[in-house]
Amino acid sequence: MKEFTDQDIERIEQAIEAGDVQTARSEMDELHPADIAELFRTLNLRQAEWIFNLVSDETKADVLMELDEDDRKKVLEGMNPEQIGHFIDMLDTDDAVDLIQELDKDERQEVISHIDDMEQAGNIVDLLQYDEDTAGGLMGTEMIVVNENWSMPQCIKEMRAQAEDLDDIYNIYVVDDEERLLGILPLKKMITDPSVSKIKRVMDPEPRSVSTDTPIDEVALDFEKYDLVAMPVVDTIGRLVGQITVDDVMDEVREQSERDYQLASGLATDVDADDSILAQTRARIPWLLIGIVSGILASLILAGFESQMAAVTALALFIPIIGGTGGNVGVQASAIVVQGLANGSLEVKEFGRQLGKEVLIGLLNATVIATVILVYNLVMLPGDFAVTLSVALSLFVVVMFATLCGTVVPLTLEKLHINPALATGPFIQISNDIVGLVIYVFISKWCLQVFGA
Repeated sequence: MKEFTDQDIERIEQAIEAGDVQTARSEMDELHPADIAELFRTLNLRQAEWIFNLVSDETKADVLMELDEDDRKKVLEGMNPEQIGHFIDMLDTDDAVDLIQELDKDERQEVISHIDDMEQAGNIVDLLQYDEDTAGGLMGTEMIVVNENWSMPQCIKEMRAQAEDLDDIYNIYVVDDEERLLGILPLKKMITDPSVSKIKRVMDPEPRSVSTDTPIDEVALDFEKYDLVAMPVVDTIGRLVGQITVDDVMDEVREQSERDYQLASGLATDVDADDSILAQTRARIPWLLIGIVSGILASLILAGFESQMAAVTALALFIPIIGGTGGNVGVQASAIVVQGLANGSLEVKEFGRQLGKEVLIGLLNATVIATVILVYNLVMLPGDFAVTLSVALSLFVVVMFATLCGTVVPLTLEKLHINPALATGPFIQISNDIVGLVIYVFISKWCLQVFGA
């Protein structure tokens, strides 16, 4: 297939406007399904439907899975359950399950009833039972499986028969008579040992596998750690039930990264740049309103400190520094913890060790920051020792609190099975702003009482 260029888009758009079916079909036949899906983003719904109807049914099925979820939903809305079932028939089971899960629950059963391949339909029904955030929900059932007692000639014959229905071959799995996973047959052995009596004599035993209930993030870490392209999935008694491929893992990692980034940015729901104004507003407004509430709380705290502020106006000058420093320190600490939880370098059971490490880091940061502001104020405000001391002490305490908060909150969220990425966004920023202001008010009151205004 040729490389997709802006010139291709221009020619196809011209063919659409002219109603030139032959030219448009010729252009589309040379494009990869992913390129066709990319083309859809530049077209309106009428043009996209016109183009979609020009490609073969098999290509339509692949294009559907390459489309963004919102675009796919628009295309599916124009189809009846029979048409959707027809396209699902052409997909691998893992893709078919992903597509069905996007349908309304009352529509799923009707769509499945229109799948012609009963084995495919049965596999889909089985896979729908698994949680979509586990290995069972991510796996597909298309793979090559051979028995340990087969000879090499028999194995090759069976492999050829099974391979006819597969687009790609990653591994050849060896099972026993009870379908329990025993090993993987290296392709090299088929060449170097073509006359071996039993497959079990040349297989690689005890392959790395995951169970159906293994969380997806753990699966992704295994793929990265061991440089895998595919991994078998087994049930509770070790029977081979499917495999996960690297492309599925990469898609899931990308989607998870996008969700975490948006959550850390203060977006309540998953949105894209081309979503409607209303959809984007709904995603943004919750945390903005929470920010307004925190601002009101801050103003109430300062109202109780109004007389001291009026007497010593210099105190008000340092409020942005207190709030900004606390927020920055908290976000830094939480970002490191969240990253560690995501890439497997940190686990919840290491709570104490990580907390101790962050306490030391917080002490160093707090000492440096407090010393800098202390020296600055001694030079710039030589006659206001109470203000100088209150700002330095407040920054020290605020940095320590923010460091601990940024460490404890994501670890606690992870333990409660809540996405810890929440702790790197407005949640931690707002929390540190409010607490930092309270700390500043109380320390300043104490310093003013002890050392005078």
